Amino acid sequence: MNQKPETGNQKRAMPTSLVTGGAGFIGSHLVDRLLAEGREVRVIDNLATGREANLGAAGGRIRFVRGDILDGGALGALCAGCDTVFHLAALASVPRSIAAPAESDRANGAGTLSVLLAAAAAGVRRVVAASSSSVYGNVGEGAAHEEMPPRPLSPYGVSKLATEHLLRLFDATGRVETVALRFFNVYGPRQDPLSPYAAVIPRFIAACRAGRSPVIYGDGEQARDFTFVSDVVEALLRSADRPAARGAVMNVAGGRPTSVRAIAGLIRALVPGAPPPVHEPARPGEIRSSCANPARLREALGFVPATPIAEGLRQTVAAG
Repeated sequence: MNQKPETGNQKRAMPTSLVTGGAGFIGSHLVDRLLAEGREVRVIDNLATGREANLGAAGGRIRFVRGDILDGGALGALCAGCDTVFHLAALASVPRSIAAPAESDRANGAGTLSVLLAAAAAGVRRVVAASSSSVYGNVGEGAAHEEMPPRPLSPYGVSKLATEHLLRLFDATGRVETVALRFFNVYGPRQDPLSPYAAVIPRFIAACRAGRSPVIYGDGEQARDFTFVSDVVEALLRSADRPAARGAVMNVAGGRPTSVRAIAGLIRALVPGAPPPVHEPARPGEIRSSCANPARLREALGFVPATPIAEGLRQTVAAG
């Protein structure tokens, strides 16, 4: 006898997820993916760096709160009934943290503690949080792996290391499962080029489109493990469900460094008539080389970011 399909209240409910910083660059891409999978999504963002326009594709399908993650009341209400919290809210800038270290510590350190307290009190199953390659400091020519002693060179890196310690503490004491993902130079559509602390790729694209020479700080041979945003979203989603990811700290990158000078050349080739770059003195606190060993990610999630830099840049430029 054939079983009737589930309908109405018989349908199996999809898990509910909260995304802090969900109106930001990475957060909004994650929101789109969660919705595409049929999940109920809630977002909190104070719009300090995020934009409601990034959530345009979400329409009225999400519950959005414009608020600060240090607002325990708002955060507690959003965590209630959630299965997973993706904690992406942060002030993600090395130069900004050097200029305003207390602001960076408040947003990233105290903010993470606020999220973990709210999630634990609400009975959330797992918190997946963004850390950063900045915790390593300058590792020289080799690839960074998670067993290396962290030596951050900026208040931002210090705040992200504090985030990791808080996550470990809450997991080890059984209050909530956690995962920390060390992102390496994420790029893609919706990355803001207008901020004075904007990442190199959106700045270069905006300059080339405007007919201005992109500015390279230093000699341009500083190398980064650029990671396309869709690969980061995949890592976030897998980290929410895989048992092997619980309690882990993992690099999220493909292990393929590219120099800033090479990035400038690739972008110029995609923007007709773009002028050549100009060089200015290197900035304080900037890491010379940053490359990931993704072995732990591969082992825990069965996945490693693999979007080629040329393809990721093509999609980013094409998105406008």
